[in-house]
Amino acid sequence: MKNHLKILCVLIIICACKQHKQEHTKIVNEKNDTLKPKNILAKLATPKISKERLLGKIDYKNDSLFVLVESKYVSKPLYLNTVCFDSFKLMFNAAKNDGIDLKIISGARNFNYQKRIWERKWQTFSNLNPKERSQKILEYSAMPSTSRHHWGTDIDINSLSSSYFNSGKGAIEYNWLSKNANRFGFYQVYTSKESGRTGYNEEQWHWSYLPIASQYLDDYNAIITVNDIIGFNGAETAESLNIISDYVNGISNEAQYYNRD
Repeated sequence: MKNHLKILCVLIIICACKQHKQEHTKIVNEKNDTLKPKNILAKLATPKISKERLLGKIDYKNDSLFVLVESKYVSKPLYLNTVCFDSFKLMFNAAKNDGIDLKIISGARNFNYQKRIWERKWQTFSNLNPKERSQKILEYSAMPSTSRHHWGTDIDINSLSSSYFNSGKGAIEYNWLSKNANRFGFYQVYTSKESGRTGYNEEQWHWSYLPIASQYLDDYNAIITVNDIIGFNGAETAESLNIISDYVNGISNEAQYYNRD
């Protein structure tokens, strides 16, 4: 009987030790998990958008995410991301009710489209060295593979002239957009550089549909490098000009922190 009691006591002690070890191991593991660094970029490890789409290497005329914009909304035939266009129509109607006319004068531009713009300007500034040529073009035009217009989320409205928006009818239109565009998801990403914003000059005509564009920018920063920016004259200047950090990410603070936790 005594032997049986001894055996029972030993078994109880063994089980208790085993349970204590398991609980200790669990606590240590949980503690280690809490000590692991919380890398924000880890959220971007699996991009939602393909590299080709981010770089504009698509045919938006035959792409299910794009739509040909109805003629009453544009100054010429062009395409946009379908969700972006639906939101623009709501903004268009709201502006119309307030006596404001909005016309999209530029929408989706793929790599080849942007390359034509870039290389035409490249020839225009042929008297400058390569870096200076790029800098001159980059005052208002993006390098192919770096333009937000590739995504179909960004539009140019009514005029490409700053003077147009600084007085008269243009000033009224810009004032309306500044007060109301955000309600429809559109933001002016290239604001004044007085606050320290880098990159392109201010563009009062350029409005970005951030509910989609912010995700595209996240994915761009996650998987695109300067080595992907190739295939056009002057591409070799992209690295020295910090094209991704200063231009692709050279947007307003409001746009940078849009929809961030």
